[in-house]
Amino acid sequence: MKNSQTTKLITPLSPLRSLFDRGMTVLALILTIIGMSPLISVLWNIISKGLPGLTATMFSKPIIDEGFANAVVGTLTMITIASLLSIPIGIATGIYLAEYAPDSKINRTIKFLNTILTGVPSIVVGIFTYDAVVLTSKKLFDFSYSALAGGIALAILMLPIIALTTEEVLKLVPTNLRLASSGLGGSRFQMIARVILPTALPALVTGVLLAISRGIGETAPLLFTALFTQDWADNLLSPTASLPILIFNLYNDPDPVKNQLVWTASFFLLSIVLLINISARLFSSRAR
Repeated sequence: MKNSQTTKLITPLSPLRSLFDRGMTVLALILTIIGMSPLISVLWNIISKGLPGLTATMFSKPIIDEGFANAVVGTLTMITIASLLSIPIGIATGIYLAEYAPDSKINRTIKFLNTILTGVPSIVVGIFTYDAVVLTSKKLFDFSYSALAGGIALAILMLPIIALTTEEVLKLVPTNLRLASSGLGGSRFQMIARVILPTALPALVTGVLLAISRGIGETAPLLFTALFTQDWADNLLSPTASLPILIFNLYNDPDPVKNQLVWTASFFLLSIVLLINISARLFSSRAR
């Protein structure tokens, strides 16, 4: 009896509604293809022009010798400095917002400031870092443009992403785990360190990887902080090359060798960003 009633309720779509449904499906597919066409065009352009020029010697020679090894090392150096500065502070901020002051005024204030900071143009962050770090270090310590200043600029961009992601991730940890930890006599610190953070670790890694993905491709902050050099950097306190600045500086160079170097560096940088984003997706799937 129930099956017959259920069968009566499931009626086929009328021809007009069926036609409308198929038309909307086709329209959505067409709009999706149109929306993806610029991305596909950019990817194809970079891959087709950059991949043929990729050689092993490019990873061992600096820009002055028709390679980009110094730019790769400079990019990795500055993103490492940025990660060492932003990840601990960002995660600590997220823990405080989620666990120690979830409903306080200071929570709303810090979250509001972090939200604003995520929308600040990167060039503004570069100008701020130039004034606060580059000029100050020149007056006090006799060095100016450096990998350290570039890392600080990237850390400012990465910090709010990590902090806000950490807060949202920790809120998703089931309350039952907190209650179980408290019921076993654990302190709040023990609960956070041994229960909440291990549970949320895959999602935290995802947030960190997304922040690194944003920072590794930034150009504007490095123009005002790390500057550029075509040879190897002397140390962390000297001007340092990076892949985004290499592309920016040499894009209009009439030399065909330098032009090919730009496309190859673009392909390599794109590969790094894609690899980081794919890793973030894998960690996100594991977290779910």
